[in-house]
Amino acid sequence: MMALLAAARRPGVRGRSTAAAVVVVAVALAIGAVVLVLLLQRALITSVSDAADGRAFEIASQVQEEGLAGLSQDLLENTRASQLIQVLEPDGDVVASSSSRTAARPLSTLRPAAGQVLRSQVGEMPLLDDEHAYLVVARGAQHEETLYTVVVASSIEAQRETVSTVAEYLLIGYPLLLLLVGAATWVLVGRALRPVERIRARVHGIGADQLSERVPVPPTQDEIARLAVTMNEMLDRLQTGQETQRRFVADASHELRSPIATLTAALEVVVADTTGRAWQDLQLVMGAETERMRRLVEDLLLLAKADDEGLRMRRTDVDLDDLVEAEVRRLRSGSGLEVRQDVSAVRVSGDPDKLSQVIRNLADNAARAARSVILFSLSAENGQAILTVEDDGPGVPAAERYRVFERFVRLDASRDRGSGGSGLGLSIVQEVVRGHGGTVRITESSLGGARFVVTLPAEGAG
Repeated sequence: MMALLAAARRPGVRGRSTAAAVVVVAVALAIGAVVLVLLLQRALITSVSDAADGRAFEIASQVQEEGLAGLSQDLLENTRASQLIQVLEPDGDVVASSSSRTAARPLSTLRPAAGQVLRSQVGEMPLLDDEHAYLVVARGAQHEETLYTVVVASSIEAQRETVSTVAEYLLIGYPLLLLLVGAATWVLVGRALRPVERIRARVHGIGADQLSERVPVPPTQDEIARLAVTMNEMLDRLQTGQETQRRFVADASHELRSPIATLTAALEVVVADTTGRAWQDLQLVMGAETERMRRLVEDLLLLAKADDEGLRMRRTDVDLDDLVEAEVRRLRSGSGLEVRQDVSAVRVSGDPDKLSQVIRNLADNAARAARSVILFSLSAENGQAILTVEDDGPGVPAAERYRVFERFVRLDASRDRGSGGSGLGLSIVQEVVRGHGGTVRITESSLGGARFVVTLPAEGAG
């Protein structure tokens, strides 16, 4: 027992569960044992009292009807060994008794009226009181002009021994039952926690380069099985996040390699040229590559902030139609495409710089994809601003409409590095729109190409 309790005191769920089970069962058994002893005692006392009441009633009825004739002989022959019976006159003299031992002195000083029943030597727990060996019941009986008292004294020694025996058995079985409960709890909890330990050991052994491994799922379909499934789902997310991060770093490095290589080659040419003409010829190239690197680094920083802590927006009232019209004028002046617009006055609450970046990225994406026409539309419906940018290019296949918002994703040659796209524009669009509480999706355009639909909470329309 001591070894089991010592094991239960060991740290861990198994030890704490065993200790808790032993304590709970110990308290429950103690309370149950006390209640059992009290109820047993009350039941035994009640049975003795009922038997004494019944015997006193019989004798009182006989005295009332027949007097004392033949009573002594009847008491001697028909009284059980556990009872002592007397019939007393009003002055206390014994006129009939069930034993010669009780023929001299009265057993009780109780003198009830006719038909009245009195009891003595009955405390709250008489079986635990060594001074009270009998339960005395006195009943008054009227015969002619004389009031007799029938006294029935019932021994409670047998009942006391019964309660003592039950208490002894409880004391013996108490530690044995606690030992059994503790041992069973220790074994069952250990068996229940064995799959958890296997999961813990497997997770402990999974390193950063082993995220493809998974923990075993027990076939029990219980909480532990659900825990294993949840752990595997977490490992799936970690693996996906790690692969995304590695792909992001690799793509960023690849994107930066091209302008760096161009700048390096240009610098080598400039250094080797003693006439100074190469600098004049390569100045525009180097400026364009430097601007390309700047935009790429800014885009990477914006996405990194979005991943880390979310985009911080500078909230103010923004006339979204002004931003759209500015992009329309820019494309018309330099793209060589037909740029159409159907723009209503719409105001939103948001960051004007980031919303302008959203419109520009969508416009640049449409310009790279379009064959000849781009269409901008802006309206307010049901408290929402709806911005659409459409082109007449090849469009985006339905299966790719979610993937294009991933970073460094290009679907075809019209969206390659040579055309100036880094593959981050649509990712930035999605992050900024999401930061404003909106959504962005792709559908088919009536022009034949892609239709990007941006929905933002609107403040009003005019």
